[in-house]
Amino acid sequence: MNDALAADLSLIRDAAREAGEIAMRHFRNDPDVWMKEGASPVSAADIAVDTFLRRTLSAARPDYGWLSEETVDTPERLGARRTFVVDPIDGTRAFIQGRRTWCVSIAVVEAGAPLAGVLECPAKGEFYEAQGDGPALLNGAPIAVAPTHADPRVAGPKAMLQQAPSWMRGGPEIPYIPSLAYRIAMVASGALDATFVKPNSHDWDLAAADLILRRAGGGLVERDGAAPAYAGANPRHGALAAGSGRLLTEMRTVIAGLDGDHGGRTEAGGGETASRHGFKT
Repeated sequence: MNDALAADLSLIRDAAREAGEIAMRHFRNDPDVWMKEGASPVSAADIAVDTFLRRTLSAARPDYGWLSEETVDTPERLGARRTFVVDPIDGTRAFIQGRRTWCVSIAVVEAGAPLAGVLECPAKGEFYEAQGDGPALLNGAPIAVAPTHADPRVAGPKAMLQQAPSWMRGGPEIPYIPSLAYRIAMVASGALDATFVKPNSHDWDLAAADLILRRAGGGLVERDGAAPAYAGANPRHGALAAGSGRLLTEMRTVIAGLDGDHGGRTEAGGGETASRHGFKT
Protein backbone atom coordinates (compact mmCIF):
# COMPACT_ATOMS: atom_id res chain seq x y z
CA MET A 1 0.00 0.00 0.00
CA ASN A 2 1.34 3.42 -0.97
CA ASP A 3 2.14 5.22 2.30
CA ALA A 4 1.28 8.69 0.97
CA LEU A 5 -2.06 7.51 -0.36
CA ALA A 6 -2.78 5.64 2.84
CA ALA A 7 -2.16 8.87 4.73
CA ASP A 8 -4.49 10.77 2.39
CA LEU A 9 -7.18 8.14 2.81
CA SER A 10 -6.84 8.30 6.59
CA LEU A 11 -7.07 12.09 6.45
CA ILE A 12 -10.23 12.21 4.35
CA ARG A 13 -11.77 9.31 6.28
CA ASP A 14 -11.43 11.14 9.59
CA ALA A 15 -12.57 14.45 8.08
CA ALA A 16 -15.62 12.85 6.47
CA ARG A 17 -16.69 11.24 9.72
CA GLU A 18 -16.49 14.54 11.58
CA ALA A 19 -18.27 16.28 8.69
CA GLY A 20 -21.03 13.70 8.97
CA GLU A 21 -21.44 14.55 12.64
CA ILE A 22 -21.74 18.24 11.75
CA ALA A 23 -24.38 17.45 9.13
CA MET A 24 -26.34 15.25 11.51
CA ARG A 25 -26.68 18.14 13.95
CA HIS A 26 -28.71 19.90 11.24
CA PHE A 27 -30.52 16.84 9.87
CA ARG A 28 -34.27 16.87 10.58
CA ASN A 29 -33.67 20.02 12.61
CA ASP A 30 -35.15 22.59 10.20
CA PRO A 31 -31.89 24.05 8.82
CA ASP A 32 -31.98 27.33 6.92
CA VAL A 33 -32.43 26.70 3.19
CA TRP A 34 -32.10 29.00 0.19
CA MET A 35 -31.87 28.66 -3.57
CA LYS A 36 -28.66 29.18 -5.49
CA GLU A 37 -27.83 29.50 -9.18
CA GLY A 38 -29.68 26.94 -11.28
CA ALA A 39 -32.62 26.75 -8.83
CA SER A 40 -30.74 24.24 -6.69
CA PRO A 41 -31.24 24.29 -2.91
CA VAL A 42 -28.46 24.73 -0.40
CA SER A 43 -28.77 24.49 3.36
CA ALA A 44 -26.87 25.82 6.33
CA ALA A 45 -25.58 22.27 6.78
CA ASP A 46 -23.96 22.27 3.31
CA ILE A 47 -22.09 25.46 4.15
CA ALA A 48 -21.08 24.33 7.63
CA VAL A 49 -19.70 21.06 6.30
CA ASP A 50 -17.93 22.76 3.39
CA THR A 51 -16.32 25.31 5.72
CA PHE A 52 -15.11 22.59 8.08
CA LEU A 53 -13.71 20.39 5.32
CA ARG A 54 -11.94 23.19 3.50
CA ARG A 55 -10.33 24.44 6.70
CA THR A 56 -9.32 20.97 7.89
CA LEU A 57 -8.11 19.46 4.63
CA SER A 58 -6.38 22.57 3.32
CA ALA A 59 -4.53 22.96 6.60
CA ALA A 60 -3.31 19.37 6.40
CA ARG A 61 -2.39 19.54 2.69
CA PRO A 62 -1.84 23.23 1.80
CA ASP A 63 -0.34 22.32 -1.58
CA TYR A 64 -3.47 20.46 -2.73
CA GLY A 65 -6.10 22.13 -4.90
CA TRP A 66 -9.71 22.52 -3.77
CA LEU A 67 -12.85 21.87 -5.84
CA SER A 68 -16.18 21.82 -4.01
CA GLU A 69 -19.80 22.28 -4.96
CA GLU A 70 -20.19 24.97 -2.30
CA THR A 71 -16.97 26.96 -2.86
CA VAL A 72 -16.54 29.48 -5.67
CA ASP A 73 -14.16 27.90 -8.17
CA THR A 74 -10.93 29.60 -9.27
CA PRO A 75 -8.24 28.57 -11.77
CA GLU A 76 -5.49 28.52 -9.11
CA ARG A 77 -6.31 24.91 -8.30
CA LEU A 78 -5.23 23.83 -11.79
CA GLY A 79 -1.60 24.29 -10.79
CA ALA A 80 -1.82 21.73 -7.97
CA ARG A 81 -0.54 18.18 -8.44
CA ARG A 82 -3.37 16.78 -6.31
CA THR A 83 -6.83 18.18 -5.63
CA PHE A 84 -9.52 17.55 -3.05
CA VAL A 85 -12.85 17.11 -4.86
CA VAL A 86 -15.68 17.54 -2.37
CA ASP A 87 -19.45 17.51 -2.16
CA PRO A 88 -20.29 18.55 1.42
CA ILE A 89 -23.75 16.98 1.15
CA ASP A 90 -24.56 15.02 -1.98
CA GLY A 91 -28.33 14.70 -2.01
CA THR A 92 -29.21 18.06 -0.45
CA ARG A 93 -32.86 17.77 -1.46
CA ALA A 94 -33.13 14.46 0.40
CA PHE A 95 -31.34 15.98 3.39
CA ILE A 96 -33.76 18.92 3.50
CA GLN A 97 -36.75 16.58 3.23
CA GLY A 98 -35.50 14.46 6.13
CA ARG A 99 -34.72 11.46 3.92
CA ARG A 100 -31.65 9.41 4.78
CA THR A 101 -30.18 9.02 1.29
CA TRP A 102 -27.39 11.61 1.30
CA CYS A 103 -23.68 11.54 1.94
CA VAL A 104 -20.48 13.51 2.41
CA SER A 105 -18.23 12.84 -0.60
CA ILE A 106 -14.46 13.45 -0.66
CA ALA A 107 -11.88 12.35 -3.23
CA VAL A 108 -8.19 13.00 -3.79
CA VAL A 109 -7.52 13.40 -7.51
CA GLU A 110 -4.25 13.44 -9.42
CA ALA A 111 -3.82 13.73 -13.21
CA GLY A 112 -7.60 13.42 -13.65
CA ALA A 113 -7.94 10.16 -11.70
CA PRO A 114 -9.28 9.64 -8.16
CA LEU A 115 -6.66 8.01 -5.95
CA ALA A 116 -8.58 7.90 -2.66
CA GLY A 117 -12.26 8.39 -1.98
CA VAL A 118 -14.81 8.18 0.82
CA LEU A 119 -18.57 8.48 1.14
CA GLU A 120 -19.88 9.08 4.65
CA CYS A 121 -23.62 8.33 4.81
CA PRO A 122 -24.32 8.90 8.52
CA ALA A 123 -28.12 8.81 8.42
CA LYS A 124 -27.87 5.30 6.93
CA GLY A 125 -24.94 4.20 9.08
CA GLU A 126 -22.83 3.45 6.00
CA PHE A 127 -19.24 4.41 5.21
CA TYR A 128 -17.72 3.60 1.81
CA GLU A 129 -14.04 3.98 1.03
CA ALA A 130 -11.40 2.97 -1.50
CA GLN A 131 -7.81 3.62 -2.42
CA GLY A 132 -6.37 3.20 -5.90
CA ASP A 133 -4.49 -0.01 -5.04
CA GLY A 134 -6.89 -1.52 -2.52
CA PRO A 135 -10.39 -2.99 -2.19
CA ALA A 136 -13.63 -1.07 -1.95
CA LEU A 137 -15.01 -1.26 1.57
CA LEU A 138 -18.40 -0.71 3.19
CA ASN A 139 -18.15 -0.31 6.95
CA GLY A 140 -14.75 -2.01 6.77
CA ALA A 141 -15.84 -5.06 4.79
CA PRO A 142 -14.94 -5.64 1.11
CA ILE A 143 -17.72 -5.13 -1.44
CA ALA A 144 -18.09 -6.16 -5.06
CA VAL A 145 -20.47 -5.57 -7.93
CA ALA A 146 -23.22 -8.12 -8.47
CA PRO A 147 -23.13 -10.62 -11.32
CA THR A 148 -25.45 -9.49 -14.11
CA HIS A 149 -29.02 -10.68 -13.53
CA ALA A 150 -31.39 -11.84 -16.26
CA ASP A 151 -33.61 -8.96 -15.16
CA PRO A 152 -31.07 -6.36 -14.10
CA ARG A 153 -31.78 -3.68 -11.52
CA VAL A 154 -31.01 -0.53 -13.47
CA ALA A 155 -31.59 2.94 -12.02
CA GLY A 156 -31.48 6.35 -13.67
CA PRO A 157 -33.60 8.99 -15.38
CA LYS A 158 -36.69 7.61 -17.11
CA ALA A 159 -35.81 9.44 -20.33
CA MET A 160 -32.55 7.50 -20.52
CA LEU A 161 -34.04 4.18 -19.44
CA GLN A 162 -36.60 4.47 -22.23
CA GLN A 163 -33.74 4.42 -24.73
CA ALA A 164 -32.43 1.11 -23.35
CA PRO A 165 -33.34 -2.28 -24.86
CA SER A 166 -36.29 -4.05 -23.30
CA TRP A 167 -34.18 -6.72 -21.59
CA MET A 168 -32.36 -3.99 -19.70
CA ARG A 169 -35.69 -2.67 -18.40
CA GLY A 170 -37.02 -6.07 -17.34
CA GLY A 171 -36.05 -5.78 -13.70
CA PRO A 172 -37.88 -3.98 -10.89
CA GLU A 173 -38.54 -0.28 -11.18
CA ILE A 174 -36.04 1.52 -8.98
CA PRO A 175 -37.39 4.44 -6.91
CA TYR A 176 -35.62 7.75 -7.37
CA ILE A 177 -32.33 7.90 -5.46
CA PRO A 178 -31.53 11.60 -4.89
CA SER A 179 -27.81 11.24 -4.18
CA LEU A 180 -25.90 10.35 -7.33
CA ALA A 181 -22.82 9.37 -5.33
CA TYR A 182 -24.90 7.01 -3.20
CA ARG A 183 -26.60 5.54 -6.28
CA ILE A 184 -23.19 4.67 -7.77
CA ALA A 185 -22.11 3.23 -4.41
CA MET A 186 -25.17 0.98 -4.52
CA VAL A 187 -23.84 -0.43 -7.79
CA ALA A 188 -20.46 -0.98 -6.12
CA SER A 189 -22.07 -2.88 -3.23
CA GLY A 190 -24.28 -5.01 -5.49
CA ALA A 191 -27.53 -3.42 -4.28
CA LEU A 192 -28.05 -2.24 -7.88
CA ASP A 193 -26.68 -3.70 -11.09
CA ALA A 194 -26.22 -0.39 -12.89
CA THR A 195 -27.33 3.19 -13.28
CA PHE A 196 -27.52 5.74 -16.05
CA VAL A 197 -26.34 9.27 -15.22
CA LYS A 198 -27.93 12.21 -17.02
CA PRO A 199 -25.81 15.05 -18.42
CA ASN A 200 -24.65 17.89 -16.17
CA SER A 201 -23.34 15.87 -13.26
CA HIS A 202 -20.16 17.36 -11.78
CA ASP A 203 -16.83 16.12 -10.51
CA TRP A 204 -17.94 16.45 -6.90
CA ASP A 205 -20.93 14.14 -7.54
CA LEU A 206 -18.76 11.45 -9.07
CA ALA A 207 -15.08 11.30 -8.17
CA ALA A 208 -15.19 9.39 -4.86
CA ALA A 209 -18.02 7.07 -5.95
CA ASP A 210 -16.26 6.37 -9.26
CA LEU A 211 -13.17 5.06 -7.47
CA ILE A 212 -15.24 2.97 -5.06
CA LEU A 213 -17.11 1.41 -7.98
CA ARG A 214 -13.90 0.65 -9.90
CA ARG A 215 -12.26 -1.00 -6.90
CA ALA A 216 -15.44 -3.08 -6.48
CA GLY A 217 -15.04 -4.44 -10.01
CA GLY A 218 -17.25 -2.06 -11.99
CA GLY A 219 -16.81 1.07 -14.02
CA LEU A 220 -18.21 4.50 -14.82
CA VAL A 221 -17.89 5.43 -18.49
CA GLU A 222 -18.62 8.22 -20.94
CA ARG A 223 -20.34 7.66 -24.27
CA ASP A 224 -17.01 6.78 -25.96
CA GLY A 225 -16.20 4.23 -23.27
CA ALA A 226 -13.55 6.38 -21.59
CA ALA A 227 -13.41 6.93 -17.86
CA PRO A 228 -14.31 10.48 -16.76
CA ALA A 229 -11.42 12.78 -15.91
CA TYR A 230 -11.66 14.96 -12.82
CA ALA A 231 -10.33 18.27 -11.47
CA GLY A 232 -9.73 19.77 -14.91
CA ALA A 233 -10.92 23.20 -15.99
CA ASN A 234 -14.47 22.02 -16.67
CA PRO A 235 -16.04 19.92 -13.90
CA ARG A 236 -19.22 19.11 -15.86
CA HIS A 237 -19.90 15.77 -17.53
CA GLY A 238 -22.19 14.46 -20.22
CA ALA A 239 -24.28 11.27 -20.15
CA LEU A 240 -22.61 8.43 -18.24
CA ALA A 241 -23.22 4.80 -17.40
CA ALA A 242 -22.17 2.91 -14.26
CA GLY A 243 -22.16 -0.87 -14.02
CA SER A 244 -20.07 -3.89 -14.89
CA GLY A 245 -19.56 -6.61 -17.47
CA ARG A 246 -21.81 -7.04 -20.49
CA LEU A 247 -24.44 -4.78 -18.95
CA LEU A 248 -22.06 -1.84 -18.85
CA THR A 249 -20.95 -2.52 -22.42
CA GLU A 250 -24.56 -2.41 -23.60
CA MET A 251 -25.31 0.70 -21.56
CA ARG A 252 -22.41 2.49 -23.20
CA THR A 253 -24.04 1.74 -26.54
CA VAL A 254 -27.23 3.37 -25.26
CA ILE A 255 -25.57 6.61 -24.16
CA ALA A 256 -23.48 6.71 -27.34
CA GLY A 257 -26.71 6.79 -29.32
CA LEU A 258 -28.34 9.63 -27.42
CA ASP A 259 -28.98 12.79 -29.41
CA GLY A 260 -27.21 16.12 -28.97
CA ASP A 261 -29.48 17.19 -26.12
CA HIS A 262 -27.88 14.41 -24.08
CA GLY A 263 -24.39 15.29 -25.24
CA GLY A 264 -21.19 14.90 -23.33
CA ARG A 265 -18.53 17.26 -22.15
CA THR A 266 -16.87 17.38 -25.58
CA GLU A 267 -19.96 18.97 -27.13
CA ALA A 268 -19.92 21.85 -24.64
CA GLY A 269 -17.22 23.73 -26.54
CA GLY A 270 -14.06 25.40 -25.40
CA GLY A 271 -15.79 28.62 -24.32
CA GLU A 272 -18.27 26.94 -21.99
CA THR A 273 -18.23 28.13 -18.41
CA ALA A 274 -15.98 25.77 -16.51
CA SER A 275 -18.16 25.74 -13.43
CA ARG A 276 -21.51 27.19 -12.53
CA HIS A 277 -19.53 29.18 -9.97
CA GLY A 278 -16.53 30.00 -11.88
CA PHE A 279 -13.95 30.82 -14.42
CA LYS A 280 -13.97 30.39 -18.19
CA THR A 281 -11.37 28.53 -20.16
